[in-house]
Amino acid sequence: MTQKLDSSKKTGEEILQAIEPKEIADESMRRTIEILLNLIEQLQAEVKELRTENQQLKDENNRLKGEKSQPDIKANKKGDAKNHSSEKERQTPKKHSKGSKNGTIKIDREEILKYPQDKLPADAEFKGYQEVIIQDITLLTDNILFRKEKYYSPSVGKTYLAELPCGYEGEFGPGMKTLVISLYYGGNMTQGKLLEFLEDIGISISAGYLSNLLIKNHVDFESEKTEVYASGLESSPWQHLDQTGARVGGVNYTTNVVCNPLYTIYSTTANKDRLSVVKVLQNGRELELILNQVTYNLLETFQLPAKWKNALKLLPQ
Repeated sequence: MTQKLDSSKKTGEEILQAIEPKEIADESMRRTIEILLNLIEQLQAEVKELRTENQQLKDENNRLKGEKSQPDIKANKKGDAKNHSSEKERQTPKKHSKGSKNGTIKIDREEILKYPQDKLPADAEFKGYQEVIIQDITLLTDNILFRKEKYYSPSVGKTYLAELPCGYEGEFGPGMKTLVISLYYGGNMTQGKLLEFLEDIGISISAGYLSNLLIKNHVDFESEKTEVYASGLESSPWQHLDQTGARVGGVNYTTNVVCNPLYTIYSTTANKDRLSVVKVLQNGRELELILNQVTYNLLETFQLPAKWKNALKLLPQ
């Protein structure tokens, strides 16, 4: 009974290694045992390989479903006595050195702080200044009442009116427009919080006007994006493209992400078919199809009906 319990605790490889066919007196029996042992070893190797392949398929299936695969834990190496951690080194504090940041701070104004003369002794000598930099920010309204000169010429029958400075189109100045766009896109503030913020500092603006300010009439940004995309496409012989779902006005759209290590562009399209992707890669330009001999060779390969091939030949080449 004790021998059976000890054998049950051993692995299959240990049991096989414990068998010694040479101790079997019968020649035919010894030969049969050797053949069986070789067959068992071969089957064990196949089972091990199949288990590994099965685990890899499970890991890949989990990865496609967004789940975690089995962790790849490396076995400990025997004889590796190198100590990778030292208690003494962990407990010894490292010397902390803090660099000066004053050299990078932009000075907007200087102010001299005077010491009360009536509190100084008679023999006090002036020894210069001790400089202290204080960083602060001011949010104040800058509402301007422009009085535009207006002239009328009876001889010409025309009125002449002075123009607003550049950037002051509409009801709001460039400073407020810049701040709103920065907080919305850079600070991820919602339109509701932006309205509260502007009202707190004294700006009167409606929700509709704020929405139009954020999403409309940005020709400069659109042209800049077009230039960045064109330069990005030329910066590398390859581009990476991925697609993800997006909701536009309650309708399912597709956002195309085109990038390489130098830039990233997002373009939202109604469809995710091949022509939509090609149009995104064309940077919004109108698609042009090339009809030449290579085209007709492909049409022969695809076995397009003759009436369509003849119709294509009538188009400008």
